[in-house]
Amino acid sequence: MKNFSYYMPTRIFFGPGSVQKLARAGLPAGRGLLVTGGSSTTKLGYVDKVCAVLGEAGHEMTVYRGVQPNPTIETVRACAAIARQEGCTFVVGLGGGSSIDTAKAVAAMATNDGDWWDYIYGGSGKRQKLKNQPLPIVAITTTAGTGTEADPWTVITNGEEKIGGGSDKTFPTISIVDPDFMMSVPPHLTAYQGFDALFHACEGYLSQSANPISEMYSLAAIELVGRSLARAVADGADAGARADMALANTLAGFVESLSSLTAEHAIEHAMSGFHPNLPHGAGLILISLEYYKFVADTYPDKFTRMAQALGRADGDFIAALADLQRQCHVDALKMSDFGMTGDDFGKYADHAFADMGGLFRAEARPFTRDDVIGILARSYR
Repeated sequence: MKNFSYYMPTRIFFGPGSVQKLARAGLPAGRGLLVTGGSSTTKLGYVDKVCAVLGEAGHEMTVYRGVQPNPTIETVRACAAIARQEGCTFVVGLGGGSSIDTAKAVAAMATNDGDWWDYIYGGSGKRQKLKNQPLPIVAITTTAGTGTEADPWTVITNGEEKIGGGSDKTFPTISIVDPDFMMSVPPHLTAYQGFDALFHACEGYLSQSANPISEMYSLAAIELVGRSLARAVADGADAGARADMALANTLAGFVESLSSLTAEHAIEHAMSGFHPNLPHGAGLILISLEYYKFVADTYPDKFTRMAQALGRADGDFIAALADLQRQCHVDALKMSDFGMTGDDFGKYADHAFADMGGLFRAEARPFTRDDVIGILARSYR
């Protein structure tokens, strides 16, 4: 058995009504910055509810509503400037991974010099370490996909580079996982997000960084997805299915903290870096069958266990994955629907290695540029 370390400092409050815990969370006195995106968190009343609870604890809140689905470095810069100008003492990310990832980066840049890209280790990042502790981070997830409420990682886009970053300093201080905040997610986004959570668990299970603790969380998350993702897609008001997917998402976040992702995510980040209209989960679905076919022979026993966790007794993970995609009505997705053409596969492959090359080192088998192009070409429709 290999040596490993276990570190997960975030206090997580899980379950319906858990947002009320913020009234007694002991956050630093003073003004907070709430970072969110789009209009749904406002229209559904989540912004008002969070601000009201924090108001009970004496906190005034500044709200920033401009986070994009694939958050950019420009948004991080704008929000960090607001946090510094207003003397904010903590940052709240409310929404999906985009809002929470932005909040993490903003919290770091509110207390550290320079630019967020100075602290990125891939691509054109300057590979510096954060010197100062970020502002406390509160993560309130309204989706079941990224697991970012349970890990320190951020994914931010700078031009054509979409790169993950973070360190022990960027773990959320407090995370709220309330399935009631997820009931209104439409079916197609429920599916995209659920497959993202599934692939976090699967990649972390296959990674060379996997260990007994991460593997335990991986299989538990995969089992929850297999049991409840199709149900949540079919009926968003199914409270049991939503709770299962919320828990699967958080467990998969633990996996990301304890293990690592693999080449599947490196390839997709390159794709959506060039195509910001491509939802991350959809991009993963597009390449997933060919990616897992490519690596299956390397991990035969683990593939059997993943299939069984998905509910496939015969141990055929590829068939189980294809069946789940059909049940969730995402099996007909096409790369061409998002503006991708075969002419760009070499460009995606080059960026996958340049921007997030470390994920290829988590694989048990070597990947070449041609291997990546082959996975993309076989996935293309």
